[in-house]
Amino acid sequence: MSTFIGDWHALLVLVIAGFLPNEAWRMLGLWFGGGVDEGSELLVWVRAVATAILAGVIAQILVLPPGALASVPDWLRYGAVAAGFAAFMLTQRSIFAGVVCGEIVMLAGKWWLG
Repeated sequence: MSTFIGDWHALLVLVIAGFLPNEAWRMLGLWFGGGVDEGSELLVWVRAVATAILAGVIAQILVLPPGALASVPDWLRYGAVAAGFAAFMLTQRSIFAGVVCGEIVMLAGKWWLG
């Protein structure tokens, strides 16, 4: 079993230093934000900023890909994004369907290229 789990000390440090501090803030946010109106101007602005940041990160990864993604041709990356967006729109804005479709196109294209 220890070969499957690996070094349990590292897992313990990961849980204590990474998981627990984040969960405390999540629970506080859930507790404080429970009664906040989702249509308020502040939350609309927060949602817009979060969407803009996510779009910027996706654009940066698409244009200047890091690591192994740099070995994927540009046309395949852009095609996977286009296919994922098309699936997103065709499935009544299902994020899951868009991501899965984009991943399938990326993996199939990379497999086809060898």
